[in-house]
Amino acid sequence: MWVCQDPMVEKSLACLKAAVSDQLENTYTTALLSYAFTLAQNQDMRAKLITHLDKISATSGGNRHWGRAEASGTKTDSLEVEMTSYVLLALLSGPSMPGFGLDYSTGIVRWLAQQQNPYGGFASTQDTVVALQALAKYATATFSPEGASSVSVSSAGGLKMEFTVNQNNRLLYQEEQLKEVPGDYNIKAQGKSCVFVQIAMHYNIPPPPDFSAFNISTQTLGKCDGTKKSLIVSVDVRYNGRREETNMAIINVKLLSGFVLDKSSLKPLKNDPTVKRVDLEEGHVIIYLDGVGS
Repeated sequence: MWVCQDPMVEKSLACLKAAVSDQLENTYTTALLSYAFTLAQNQDMRAKLITHLDKISATSGGNRHWGRAEASGTKTDSLEVEMTSYVLLALLSGPSMPGFGLDYSTGIVRWLAQQQNPYGGFASTQDTVVALQALAKYATATFSPEGASSVSVSSAGGLKMEFTVNQNNRLLYQEEQLKEVPGDYNIKAQGKSCVFVQIAMHYNIPPPPDFSAFNISTQTLGKCDGTKKSLIVSVDVRYNGRREETNMAIINVKLLSGFVLDKSSLKPLKNDPTVKRVDLEEGHVIIYLDGVGS
């Protein structure tokens, strides 16, 4: 069944349908299409895409997700989180399909939960938005007005903690610090409700003594002839890290004592495509860059 009233949307969906061939090689595109046709209520295309996605899914230990060959495997991959979330949205935003009930979705949710960082997000802003939307959809589908659980945490060193989750506090975030590090802990849950338990470890690694993420150098050129003396200051910033380029960077240049800024000298800087913005604040020139390369 395909229900669509808007002619523009109908033409767009027809274009997407024509683009779908028997060889669906791009997993990300296939995941997006499955969600799009689910929202469009095109059950035939939805079933075709989800069935194909099921065949190429990766499963391990009761978890299910959709991967890509380029992923490093050592850290959360933003695209894997995003396309897995789109598949979950496709499953939960339409009528249930045989073999793709809540048990199937639970395996996806388990994998997504393991990718979530201690602050509730994922690898990037984009995958976080899609993943949280999908998890919220799952929470709605599995919601029950009844049930309670208790989660106990114990250790060989005598630590005992207990968390109670019921209908009055089920949306409350509960946290305790584990002071025995390193240590062995046992977690036991009892009851009838859905509880998400996460252990997060934070630690700092001191950088090598001779390491600096940036190289900063300056050059000055004085013009002392004439009545109006001036000083030209050039600042060179280079990135030394492992990536090709940083994210947004801010350069704060403080004016030398006794000098005032010639605002016309900022014109070439503002016209530079790599410079996002230039601000003046009480003897400081603040330069915002989209990124700094090596």
